[in-house]
Amino acid sequence: MTTAPGQVSVGHQPPRHPLDPEPVRSTKARAVFALGLIGLLTGPFVGGVVPATVALALARQARREAYASGGFLTGAAWLRRGERLAWAGLVLVAVSVVAAVIFGVVHLAEAPTGHDFAPNMD
Repeated sequence: MTTAPGQVSVGHQPPRHPLDPEPVRSTKARAVFALGLIGLLTGPFVGGVVPATVALALARQARREAYASGGFLTGAAWLRRGERLAWAGLVLVAVSVVAAVIFGVVHLAEAPTGHDFAPNMD
């Protein structure tokens, strides 16, 4: 097959076998993206750790299945986006926890310790 008269021929691709499945988007890739988005949105409230962790575990399975399918499972872009969102959600969870600990320590340090006795008490 040539692209135009006088040009070099394009590499010949062998025809697909009739029993080969059609390439389809992985449903796990969509789930990873959705869970990553939920993890990002709920990350500052510390609730994002669960969906983000599930998204990362599911992403690992989806990558394994996509590799084993030999190219018939697509959705790598959705998978990458979902993983990035999940990691961002986990970072937000970590920032929220660190901020809460710092706030708690500062609040505890400002609180008076022991009993506040009257000035005429020994």
